[in-house]
Amino acid sequence: MRFYTVQHRYYCGIDLHARSMYVCVLDHKGRTVVHRKLPTEPEPLLRLLKPYRRDVAVAVECLFCWYWIADLCAAQGIPFVLGHALYMKAIHGAKAKNDKIDSKKTAALLRGGLIPQAYVYPPEMRATRDLLRRRLHFVHHRGQLLAHIQNTHHQYTLPAPGKRIAYRSNREGIGEGFEDVSVQTSLAADLALIDHYDVVIRDLELTVVQPAWRQW
Repeated sequence: MRFYTVQHRYYCGIDLHARSMYVCVLDHKGRTVVHRKLPTEPEPLLRLLKPYRRDVAVAVECLFCWYWIADLCAAQGIPFVLGHALYMKAIHGAKAKNDKIDSKKTAALLRGGLIPQAYVYPPEMRATRDLLRRRLHFVHHRGQLLAHIQNTHHQYTLPAPGKRIAYRSNREGIGEGFEDVSVQTSLAADLALIDHYDVVIRDLELTVVQPAWRQW
């Protein structure tokens, strides 16, 4: 794990949310210079940081909405640190927790050289990474549906399908061995969703792979 250890005159910690953020700025001696709630917009943040722009670093925990702050800091020449969410929780986890406290803790970790760094993905790579994460999410759901079909056979002490039902050609006749219509309907719903996920996952994969093929 890498830690940010560069020294600055001011250290800014931000507890970031979709519509608001709590901003704390500490000086090099650990004194609180400003501690304020702001709307999640570039201009209010830049106005707040203006008196400290000569030597300030900004740290944000790695949550879903950090992209714009990373890009803003890069454009303004402000050092930006993305804190690893899991390791930050392990370091400064406490019972007393709210946005105001968390922003000050983030600034304090940054000042003390104890903030664990996450990788700041370049802007041109983020959309592809997010798309691959979405694909993985769908793959997990598809796997749960396949497992439910297998488990239902075990639940009713019926032989599990003999072939891998991950392949569409091996799903013929699934559910026909059950007498209860409700069970048949449940498995039919699983199969319908699996068929749909097959199409969605394939299309997502083609979106990623085809540009690579063209470049190759």
